[in-house]
Amino acid sequence: MITEKEKMIAGEYYLAGDPVLVKDRRKSKNLLHRLNVTEYRITKKAREIIKELIPNAGPNLYIEPPFFCDYGYNISCGENVYFNVNCVVLDCAKVTIGSNVFFAPGVQLYTATHPLDAELRKTLENALPITIGDDCWIGGNSVICPGITIGNGCVIGAGSVVTKDIPDNSLAVGNPAKVIRKLNE
Repeated sequence: MITEKEKMIAGEYYLAGDPVLVKDRRKSKNLLHRLNVTEYRITKKAREIIKELIPNAGPNLYIEPPFFCDYGYNISCGENVYFNVNCVVLDCAKVTIGSNVFFAPGVQLYTATHPLDAELRKTLENALPITIGDDCWIGGNSVICPGITIGNGCVIGAGSVVTKDIPDNSLAVGNPAKVIRKLNE
């Protein structure tokens, strides 16, 4: 029988109040409290907390506290990934981040979504994965919505809300974000 955690990661409707998921979120919140409150500065101890929180990260993952996520284990990063202050990653589904990716302050990645049907929404939720390619810069206070793929070499302008996939080497800005030009051409 498929577990609620497996349903969540697969993008199916699941019960967020499942005891296993509640326990996993509690563990994440405890690690985040240590990172955001107890350590706050990037120290050897803070790096150990980050490694435990986000075990699927390549070398040189740098997180400037405060940082927030649901689980941590659904986030995978390549090398040289930087999160500035106040970033939020709702990682109910997989969040795949390439190498050399920079997140400005206040960036929010939302895999979590909810049924449009009001009755279903009372008990169930679901999540869709987010993928961000290599060599991207996500501008301050941008929001990346569920199910989005941002290609390699992209820049997302500050304050953008990304509701559609962004092709490689694009500059996208606005709400909703639109590609305004290609980069590196």
